[in-house]
Amino acid sequence: MKVTVVGAGAVGASCAEYIAIKDFAAEVVLIDIKEGFAEGKAMDLMQTASLNGFDTKVTGTTNDYSKTAGSDVAVITSGIPRKPGMTREELISTNAGIVKNVAESLMKHSPDVIIIVVSNPMDTMTYLAHKATGLAKNRIIGMGGALDSARFKYRLAEALDCPASDVDGMVIGGHSDTGMIPLTRLATRNSVPVSEFLDQGKLDYVRDETKVGGATLTKLLGTSAWYAPGAAVSAMVQAIACDSQKMFPCSSYLEGEYGLSDICLGVPAIIGRNGIERLVEIDLNDAEKANMEESAAAVSKMNDVLKEMNLV
Repeated sequence: MKVTVVGAGAVGASCAEYIAIKDFAAEVVLIDIKEGFAEGKAMDLMQTASLNGFDTKVTGTTNDYSKTAGSDVAVITSGIPRKPGMTREELISTNAGIVKNVAESLMKHSPDVIIIVVSNPMDTMTYLAHKATGLAKNRIIGMGGALDSARFKYRLAEALDCPASDVDGMVIGGHSDTGMIPLTRLATRNSVPVSEFLDQGKLDYVRDETKVGGATLTKLLGTSAWYAPGAAVSAMVQAIACDSQKMFPCSSYLEGEYGLSDICLGVPAIIGRNGIERLVEIDLNDAEKANMEESAAAVSKMNDVLKEMNLV
């Protein structure tokens, strides 16, 4: 398994580190436009190999996509990060051109690659990658739902005062502060509905804090988070490499699922060697369906910006 990570910043480097430490890939290639940056990050990571006990080879390159040839999976993290007070949607004018160029460059050297999109606004960038590459829908995956669900489970465990391993929950919909839908109704603690332990007020708090999870960290850090995004991506890459058939909520191209078409939006998906093996349709109640439609409308509005820019 060869994995390319485009963008050697905090998220890309964290992703590469987690993949290397898990030791399921033979090679990770970091690529960045900044001279020497990816090479330095790769060397730094390789100097931890004997300490952390992994054999994955990590290399870096400055914008030479020929070094990425034959990649099985490529992760696109490139683009400007979100700053305090900035919405993911405000990033579109800059990041769209970057993601389109990166996706096309990857395809020239790795025509069979599976692409995981991290760049924001993530659902719109995933849609752009679909349109720019023409790849089958199973081979373009947006990471957002996996990260949002991890943040949801963090908030659930915090409210329940229990280990994170005790809880399970899922976030669907758009990867934005207003678009994501934490499914508190379906969340459990060791198969017991969390509503048995938390009243509606606390459930609403968990939902609301989950939805602004990224903005909360951006305010604290002064830039986007990197540990959890890197871990979310590495978990998805591992599911592909190991053909684990693990279910992640992720941004997927929809063709009638959930009553939506020609849009990338967060829904449950089984991830394996072929990327998205299949989408899972769960029964939503009326309120959740309405939230899903609102989320889709907001993402569609952002996709329209791509069309106005003649990028799709």
